[in-house]
Amino acid sequence: MAAARGEFTSRFGFLMAASGSAVGLGNIWGFPTNAASNGGAAFLFTYLILAFALAYPALMAELIIGRHARANAVTALRAISIGGKTRLAALLVGFTGIVTVSFILSFYAIVSGWMIAFFLEPLSRLLGMEGLSNWLTSDAVVRNSLFVVLFMMLTVYIISAGVKEGIEKWASRLMPSLIVILFLLIVYVLTLPGAMDGLRAYLIPDFSLIADPSLLVDAMGQAFFSLSLGVGTMLIYGSYINKQENLPTIGSMVALLDVGIAVLAGLLIIPAMYVALNNGVEIYDDAGGLIAGPGLIVSVLPALFDTMGAVGVFVAFAFFALMTIASLTSSISMLEVPVAYGVEHHGLERRRAAIIIGSIITVIALIIVFNFDPLFDIVVTFTTEISQPLLGFAFCIFVAWIWQRNEILEEIKSGCPDAESGLFWKIWPFYVKFICPVAILVVYFQ
Repeated sequence: MAAARGEFTSRFGFLMAASGSAVGLGNIWGFPTNAASNGGAAFLFTYLILAFALAYPALMAELIIGRHARANAVTALRAISIGGKTRLAALLVGFTGIVTVSFILSFYAIVSGWMIAFFLEPLSRLLGMEGLSNWLTSDAVVRNSLFVVLFMMLTVYIISAGVKEGIEKWASRLMPSLIVILFLLIVYVLTLPGAMDGLRAYLIPDFSLIADPSLLVDAMGQAFFSLSLGVGTMLIYGSYINKQENLPTIGSMVALLDVGIAVLAGLLIIPAMYVALNNGVEIYDDAGGLIAGPGLIVSVLPALFDTMGAVGVFVAFAFFALMTIASLTSSISMLEVPVAYGVEHHGLERRRAAIIIGSIITVIALIIVFNFDPLFDIVVTFTTEISQPLLGFAFCIFVAWIWQRNEILEEIKSGCPDAESGLFWKIWPFYVKFICPVAILVVYFQ
């Protein structure tokens, strides 16, 4: 089974795939505005602490379970269970994770389709195709449906090729491209009038807000959910890691990459918003807060690019290339969760599993497109605010309270023989057993 499942052939390939899973659209539009609205550097400081004190231990729980079981979430959780009731709970948690990540991908495909449309729009303008340009930026059901199908076809194509030729190959190409584009855009935006005001809003701390409980909750939520925790994506990627790899080390590298790219995204998005303000574009919502979410990406920033003249076409092209890459690296990790289950639990051939499951998710996405107002927010709320936190809590319970401690240590020692005497083993079991579950519940009830 291990040979059929495949394996990451290099540490670089795994790091690109795992960080690509973590670095999605939410990092690029959510983290920067969250920081700017919560005291700038005060939020950054709190977020960095929580990312490594709380989110990293939860990330390690998924990676360790995955590599130990070398299987999908359902099989992996059942493998570390010790009785009939816990095996039943494992089935429930694993299958709920598969359903949740599938619904997350269904709405993610809609927003990702917008990114592809906006990516193609500058090209249509350069070719003088104004009609096509207007259609690509219109919020029309036909446009949204076509680009949902296109985005899901790209995702299915990559997953069909397997771990080495699909996930690892494309992540190793896409993530370096994302980082290069991000750096180039930061350098350019920081040269524009108004950028320094955004930089100050992002990096100068307002420590009076640290006492605000909402800052702590927002930072904790950002730390947990920016690392793709709770739905089995990191567990699946962990199952493809070589037994000789040092899990604490590569886990910390994934966390560093994710945090680093989120912080870099802030250096692009917040200055860009203040450049837009300087150019007469509205960047505040009716409540007085910075516009965030899809509205920032498909309204504020395109309006900014329009004020830049001829160079704005090229900046828009680069920016939406960045967003499309971020979309795709996340979507392939999401689709891999149910596909791995279909291949291993039901004996489906990988390509067939990817096409069948990808088609089902595409249909769900199209149903949402045709019933956008009543369904979109419901699906987002149920998956990300209700199901995902509870699943993250369940993963911590399994690894800390159900799985035998000696087996965990042996799994870590397979790639790190001195783990028992290291700092990680002295701290991590306590954190994942007591601190992480409580922290997740705090975020959930807030």
